[in-house]
Amino acid sequence: MDHTDADCILVTILSHGELGYLYAKDCQYKLDVVWSYFTANHCPTLAGKPKLFFIQACQGDQLDGGVLLATKDRTETDSSSSMTFKIPTHADFLIAYSTIPGFYSWRNTQKGSWFMQSLCHELNQHGRKYDLLTLLTFVTQRVAYDFESNTPDIPMMHQQKQIPCTTTMLTRLLRFGEKKSF
Repeated sequence: MDHTDADCILVTILSHGELGYLYAKDCQYKLDVVWSYFTANHCPTLAGKPKLFFIQACQGDQLDGGVLLATKDRTETDSSSSMTFKIPTHADFLIAYSTIPGFYSWRNTQKGSWFMQSLCHELNQHGRKYDLLTLLTFVTQRVAYDFESNTPDIPMMHQQKQIPCTTTMLTRLLRFGEKKSF
Protein backbone atom coordinates (compact mmCIF):
# COMPACT_ATOMS: atom_id res chain seq x y z
CA MET A 1 0.00 0.00 0.00
CA ASP A 2 0.99 3.59 -0.50
CA HIS A 3 1.19 5.33 2.91
CA THR A 4 2.57 8.61 1.57
CA ASP A 5 -0.29 10.66 3.03
CA ALA A 6 -0.25 8.84 6.38
CA ASP A 7 1.54 10.28 9.41
CA CYS A 8 1.92 6.88 11.08
CA ILE A 9 0.42 3.42 11.28
CA LEU A 10 -1.19 1.94 14.36
CA VAL A 11 -1.92 -1.78 14.59
CA THR A 12 -3.82 -3.31 17.51
CA ILE A 13 -3.92 -7.06 18.02
CA LEU A 14 -6.19 -8.68 20.59
CA SER A 15 -5.69 -12.41 20.80
CA HIS A 16 -4.32 -15.26 22.87
CA GLY A 17 -0.61 -15.83 23.06
CA GLU A 18 2.50 -17.28 24.62
CA LEU A 19 5.99 -15.90 24.83
CA GLY A 20 6.79 -14.53 21.37
CA TYR A 21 3.72 -16.07 19.69
CA LEU A 22 0.15 -15.04 18.95
CA TYR A 23 -2.71 -17.36 18.10
CA ALA A 24 -4.99 -16.91 15.11
CA LYS A 25 -8.04 -19.05 14.39
CA ASP A 26 -6.07 -21.54 12.33
CA CYS A 27 -2.43 -21.19 13.44
CA GLN A 28 0.10 -19.58 15.72
CA TYR A 29 2.60 -17.05 14.43
CA LYS A 30 5.65 -15.23 15.72
CA LEU A 31 5.16 -11.61 16.69
CA ASP A 32 8.20 -10.41 14.78
CA VAL A 33 6.55 -11.57 11.54
CA VAL A 34 3.83 -8.93 12.10
CA TRP A 35 6.15 -5.93 12.09
CA SER A 36 8.47 -7.28 9.41
CA TYR A 37 5.90 -6.16 6.79
CA PHE A 38 6.27 -2.53 7.91
CA THR A 39 10.05 -2.09 7.87
CA ALA A 40 11.46 0.62 5.60
CA ASN A 41 12.72 -1.93 3.08
CA HIS A 42 9.28 -3.60 2.78
CA CYS A 43 7.15 -0.48 3.10
CA PRO A 44 9.14 2.55 1.96
CA THR A 45 6.22 4.99 2.26
CA LEU A 46 6.29 4.40 6.04
CA ALA A 47 10.03 4.99 6.33
CA GLY A 48 10.72 7.66 8.96
CA LYS A 49 7.14 7.48 10.27
CA PRO A 50 5.96 5.96 13.55
CA LYS A 51 4.76 2.38 13.38
CA LEU A 52 2.75 1.61 16.52
CA PHE A 53 1.68 -1.84 17.70
CA PHE A 54 -0.50 -2.52 20.72
CA ILE A 55 -0.63 -6.21 21.64
CA GLN A 56 -3.27 -7.57 24.03
CA ALA A 57 -2.33 -11.19 24.66
CA CYS A 58 -0.83 -13.41 27.32
CA GLN A 59 2.90 -13.94 27.09
CA GLY A 60 2.94 -16.99 29.33
CA ASP A 61 1.15 -18.56 32.26
CA GLN A 62 2.98 -17.04 35.22
CA LEU A 63 0.90 -15.13 37.75
CA ASP A 64 1.89 -11.96 39.59
CA GLY A 65 0.59 -11.95 43.16
CA GLY A 66 2.11 -8.55 43.80
CA VAL A 67 3.81 -7.33 46.94
CA LEU A 68 2.58 -5.08 49.72
CA LEU A 69 4.41 -1.82 50.26
CA ALA A 70 4.11 0.41 53.29
CA THR A 71 4.19 4.18 53.05
CA LYS A 72 5.22 6.14 56.09
CA ASP A 73 3.42 9.37 56.79
CA ARG A 74 5.04 11.77 59.22
CA THR A 75 2.70 13.49 61.64
CA GLU A 76 3.21 16.77 63.45
CA THR A 77 4.63 14.89 66.43
CA ASP A 78 7.15 13.19 64.12
CA SER A 79 5.71 9.77 64.81
CA SER A 80 5.06 7.59 61.81
CA SER A 81 2.01 5.70 60.67
CA SER A 82 1.99 3.12 57.90
CA MET A 83 -0.48 2.48 55.13
CA THR A 84 -0.09 -0.59 52.93
CA PHE A 85 -1.03 -1.04 49.29
CA LYS A 86 -0.42 -3.76 46.77
CA ILE A 87 1.66 -3.37 43.62
CA PRO A 88 2.86 -5.91 41.05
CA THR A 89 6.22 -7.52 41.71
CA HIS A 90 7.61 -6.04 38.49
CA ALA A 91 6.42 -2.46 39.06
CA ASP A 92 8.77 0.43 38.39
CA PHE A 93 10.56 -1.11 35.39
CA LEU A 94 10.40 0.63 32.10
CA ILE A 95 11.09 -1.99 29.62
CA ALA A 96 3.18 -1.79 24.16
CA TYR A 97 2.38 -5.29 25.36
CA SER A 98 -0.43 -5.84 27.83
CA THR A 99 1.93 -7.79 30.09
CA ILE A 100 5.59 -8.65 30.55
CA PRO A 101 7.17 -11.73 28.93
CA GLY A 102 6.16 -14.99 30.61
CA PHE A 103 3.07 -13.62 32.34
CA TYR A 104 -0.70 -13.83 32.14
CA SER A 105 -2.77 -10.94 30.77
CA TRP A 106 -6.10 -10.23 32.44
CA ARG A 107 -9.46 -9.06 31.17
CA ASN A 108 -12.88 -8.32 32.57
CA THR A 109 -15.55 -10.37 30.78
CA GLN A 110 -17.84 -7.34 30.42
CA LYS A 111 -15.43 -4.39 30.15
CA GLY A 112 -12.55 -6.01 28.28
CA SER A 113 -8.84 -6.23 28.97
CA TRP A 114 -7.29 -4.08 31.67
CA PHE A 115 -4.63 -2.88 29.24
CA MET A 116 -7.01 -1.89 26.43
CA GLN A 117 -9.43 -0.21 28.87
CA SER A 118 -6.56 1.84 30.26
CA LEU A 119 -5.09 2.65 26.85
CA CYS A 120 -8.44 3.84 25.50
CA HIS A 121 -9.07 5.89 28.65
CA GLU A 122 -5.71 7.67 28.42
CA LEU A 123 -5.98 8.29 24.68
CA ASN A 124 -9.53 9.68 25.06
CA GLN A 125 -8.79 11.81 28.12
CA HIS A 126 -5.24 13.01 27.46
CA GLY A 127 -4.34 11.92 23.93
CA ARG A 128 -3.69 15.43 22.64
CA LYS A 129 -2.17 16.79 25.83
CA TYR A 130 0.78 14.42 26.33
CA ASP A 131 3.27 12.55 24.18
CA LEU A 132 2.74 8.81 23.64
CA LEU A 133 5.43 7.61 26.07
CA THR A 134 3.89 9.70 28.84
CA LEU A 135 0.46 8.27 28.01
CA LEU A 136 1.87 4.73 28.10
CA THR A 137 3.40 5.44 31.51
CA PHE A 138 -0.09 6.48 32.69
CA VAL A 139 -1.49 3.26 31.18
CA THR A 140 1.11 1.22 33.03
CA GLN A 141 0.30 2.97 36.29
CA ARG A 142 -3.45 2.50 35.83
CA VAL A 143 -3.15 -1.23 35.08
CA ALA A 144 -0.64 -1.78 37.92
CA TYR A 145 -2.52 0.09 40.64
CA ASP A 146 -6.21 0.11 39.68
CA PHE A 147 -6.76 -3.53 38.71
CA GLU A 148 -6.65 -6.85 40.55
CA SER A 149 -8.20 -10.16 39.54
CA ASN A 150 -11.40 -11.11 41.33
CA THR A 151 -11.86 -14.86 41.18
CA PRO A 152 -12.57 -15.97 44.78
CA ASP A 153 -13.75 -19.39 43.54
CA ILE A 154 -10.26 -20.06 42.11
CA PRO A 155 -7.84 -19.03 44.90
CA MET A 156 -4.71 -19.38 42.73
CA MET A 157 -6.10 -16.84 40.23
CA HIS A 158 -7.60 -14.49 42.86
CA GLN A 159 -6.11 -11.06 43.63
CA GLN A 160 -3.49 -11.22 40.88
CA LYS A 161 -1.81 -8.18 39.32
CA GLN A 162 -0.45 -7.21 35.91
CA ILE A 163 2.12 -4.76 34.54
CA PRO A 164 2.25 -3.72 30.86
CA CYS A 165 5.56 -3.64 29.01
CA THR A 166 6.61 -1.09 26.39
CA THR A 167 9.61 -1.38 24.12
CA THR A 168 10.37 1.76 22.16
CA MET A 169 12.63 2.54 19.34
CA LEU A 170 10.98 5.90 18.53
CA THR A 171 13.50 8.56 17.56
CA ARG A 172 11.38 11.54 18.68
CA LEU A 173 8.43 12.31 20.88
CA LEU A 174 5.08 11.41 19.36
CA ARG A 175 2.07 13.61 19.99
CA PHE A 176 -1.38 13.19 18.46
CA GLY A 177 -2.87 16.36 17.03
CA GLU A 178 -5.36 17.44 14.44
CA LYS A 179 -4.43 16.40 10.92
CA LYS A 180 -4.02 19.52 8.83
CA SER A 181 -5.33 19.34 5.30
CA PHE A 182 -3.73 21.38 2.58
